[in-house]
Amino acid sequence: MSALTLKGPYWVTVRQHRLALWTVPALVVAGLAAVLALRAWADAPQDGSLYANHAYGVLRLFMEFAGKSLVFLPLLAGAFVAGPMTARELESGTWRLALTQSSTPKAWLGAKVVVAATAVALGSAALAGVYRLGWTGVSGTYRLHWADRGAYEATGPVLVGYCLLGVALGVLVGQLVRRTLAAMAVTGLLTGLTLLVMGFVRWSLMPTVTETAPFPGRSVLMPNSGLLMESGFLTASGGRLPYDTCFSSDKSRDDCLVDMNVTARYQEFHPSSHYWPTQLIETSILLLLAAAALYAAFRLVKARRG
Repeated sequence: MSALTLKGPYWVTVRQHRLALWTVPALVVAGLAAVLALRAWADAPQDGSLYANHAYGVLRLFMEFAGKSLVFLPLLAGAFVAGPMTARELESGTWRLALTQSSTPKAWLGAKVVVAATAVALGSAALAGVYRLGWTGVSGTYRLHWADRGAYEATGPVLVGYCLLGVALGVLVGQLVRRTLAAMAVTGLLTGLTLLVMGFVRWSLMPTVTETAPFPGRSVLMPNSGLLMESGFLTASGGRLPYDTCFSSDKSRDDCLVDMNVTARYQEFHPSSHYWPTQLIETSILLLLAAAALYAAFRLVKARRG
């Protein structure tokens, strides 16, 4: 049992931030209770369609709000690590006290990284599991498609990756800025920018699937679960035309396309089977960025002296 007992800087870190650490399991329990209650209400046999639609609508609205909220979790985690856990001690000078207790700057920072990373990794993974439990009941609806912002981040390991990146950026920025509020703001900004950039490029991480069908025709090219990236028409020479090519023409759409020598329709999309590969590739990128930030943070703290 003694091996499991926290000692030295680990005990100090947990003791200092025990209120914030207890917030993580409390949030998981509250979220699980809310999801289970809403699922039970929505899945229970209903006597009238209006009541059933109301229960389903509340569940769907809750999951949409929860997904959007979880996107901000990495920002909050990074801001807390950067400010109260790191920069505040450097700003006030209390970190020097740790160095008088047979500790080193590396051990001081390592304790914060281990405690924060363990808490956010377990907490974000649990929240992603809770979210997925509710999301499966409303998946595929408006703004809750597997590729939608919020639902995508909250249902897979990328949420854990972003939170760990927030921790790594927090300990690095906290040392560089050394002002609590400023470090929180900079870390939140950097984490948010990473979220935005990855949101723009994630669907370029895997090649799209292209389906074609003869024109004229009404064949279904993409499944309902797919994520459409591009659509249009193919000419006899192999050229591509956008789907709105004939919107401003005076002729009918079919006549206009025939005049342009169109022979087929095409769609480029990501099928739902691309969800997990994209999640794993993106998570790997985030972990590499986190590792680079941690390496820089430990190189920086190594130069500090009590």
